[in-house]
Amino acid sequence: MKSRVVLADDHRPFREAMRMILERDPGIEVVGEAGDGTEALDLVQSVHPDVLVIDVRMPGVNGIAALRQLVAADSCVKVIVLSVASEPIFASAMLGAGARGYVTKGDAAELPRAVRAVVSDNNYLSTEVAAAVAEISGAGGSIIGASYADLERKT
Repeated sequence: MKSRVVLADDHRPFREAMRMILERDPGIEVVGEAGDGTEALDLVQSVHPDVLVIDVRMPGVNGIAALRQLVAADSCVKVIVLSVASEPIFASAMLGAGARGYVTKGDAAELPRAVRAVVSDNNYLSTEVAAAVAEISGAGGSIIGASYADLERKT
């Protein structure tokens, strides 16, 4: 059975490119696309995807607010956050808030792997973010304790 995915990003050309990347994987089907968080939330309710891939920064309801609403509603959809930001604090805050994956737009080719991981109940960090986390960990740093508030102050 194919993993059903909804894509949410306010840039249509980028969304179309992500659809092409995802649909090259025979185990993934894109069942909807949204240009903002409100539309993404509506699609999640109507098409019941396995995974929502959502950009953090969008007009209206952004990815952070959409994730909050999905968590509050106890939604079964697994969320992969898509962002230009590769700083570990962003990934930590989003994963701590309930996202299952965090992929930078620069690592967007990893989306099929991320979808497979979260559908299998694993978390996923894209290569760029994972490298930054490893660098911090190796230097004795920490990203534990990042929160929505930390993320919202930085966006």
